[in-house]
Amino acid sequence: MIKMMNIVTVIYIFLLSCSKTGSVAPVMPPPQGGGGDSTPAQYGTPYAQVPAPKDVVMYQVNFRAFSGQGGFAGVQARLDSIKALGVNVLYLMPVYPVGILKSVNSPYCIKDFMAVSSEFGTADELRTLVAEAHKRNIAVLFDWVADHTSWDNAWINNKAWYMQDGSGSIISPPNTGWNDVAALNFSNADMRRAMIKAMQYWVYTANIDGYRCDAADFVPFDFWQQAIDSLKNIKTHSLLLFAEGTRTDHFTAGFQLQYGMGFYYNMVNNIYGKNGPVTSIDSINTVEYTNATADDRVVRYISNHDVDNSDGTPLDLLGGKDGSIAAFIIAAYMKGSPMIYNGQEVACPVKLNYFNNSTIINWNINADVTATYKKIIAYRNSSDALKQGDLVSYSSGDVCVFTKIYNGKKVLVAVNLRNAVINYTTPSPLVNTAWKNAFGTANFTLSNQISLQPYQYLIFENL
Repeated sequence: MIKMMNIVTVIYIFLLSCSKTGSVAPVMPPPQGGGGDSTPAQYGTPYAQVPAPKDVVMYQVNFRAFSGQGGFAGVQARLDSIKALGVNVLYLMPVYPVGILKSVNSPYCIKDFMAVSSEFGTADELRTLVAEAHKRNIAVLFDWVADHTSWDNAWINNKAWYMQDGSGSIISPPNTGWNDVAALNFSNADMRRAMIKAMQYWVYTANIDGYRCDAADFVPFDFWQQAIDSLKNIKTHSLLLFAEGTRTDHFTAGFQLQYGMGFYYNMVNNIYGKNGPVTSIDSINTVEYTNATADDRVVRYISNHDVDNSDGTPLDLLGGKDGSIAAFIIAAYMKGSPMIYNGQEVACPVKLNYFNNSTIINWNINADVTATYKKIIAYRNSSDALKQGDLVSYSSGDVCVFTKIYNGKKVLVAVNLRNAVINYTTPSPLVNTAWKNAFGTANFTLSNQISLQPYQYLIFENL
């Protein structure tokens, strides 16, 4: 739900969110059975094939645009198509009831954290969707909105659970313009416990595999640490925790995945928007992996629900079909785990609304683009070098060039990010090296110069 904000606002929110750094004890799941606060009964069998962060290929679902059928059933009907892309993690936008008071019908305006919106279907239909995804070896993440609730959420009766102004009135999240929601107060221990209990609830009752955590920068570090420690105490599940944010402490808090916002905005605003230097990606790689362990990954994307709705499609922002595929190659292969926003794989030409169902994806277009996505992802899924190899960048001002090396396997990637023919001067370590085409059988020896057509990409592996 993070929207484009000026740097002053981002810095203010960063400082506000980092105001607490102490360690807080996790909320331990109570014993099974009994009443009151007892742990819910486990629905289904916990999914045992949750991928490691390096192996993640994520797919984001916007229910309101996904299908004319609508809701959970519409997604379930296309699970085989999603699987065919090479996807192994399904990220569902919020499934909870939306508030009405002061509402703009945003799915991030949560009326009840422990209920399912009838707009999308029933709790049983949601559980069936999760179970059917698991049958196809796809893990499922829910969207979690920790920063705020709707104004008609029952929690609002606990005034101390919310941020207040000097006169004692509950306020919206500061400096955001999100007037449809009320900001939660993370100084309140009771609110924290209720929030973590709700997060645990879905792991048990819907058998999900983790959370994408909305607006994570707005929530204090010590809450995320407490919540993640508590979730990891559910020993029957292997969970993926994914932060939507740019703060450098999210990996430290325990998130294994974090949004590559810097990568996206550098691509759109700098490289494609201003013909900025492609070498700028190298510094983004360093910044986005601050405090990451060897197992953590940045999730890189060329679209998501926010930027598609507000800024435009990849076709609009990244040079049409060919330009957007060139950008996706780097998102998928260079340094991260890729995410696809629904419709991206058919080069959906229109922005998808997530505040209502006014736009529905046409799945019967651009089969050539779908085939290309399948090919790109299939090769990534087959290559340990791409997923965890050591990166060496040879990029120029116009062309992204790098090698990835792991256990003797080596991949060379060259992607022209300009809508023009570019003659790339081969650096001396690569001159006269021999390769084979990763998408074919032809061998290739690098000369002193490579001529690349507009948005052309070359993928080679060592002989």
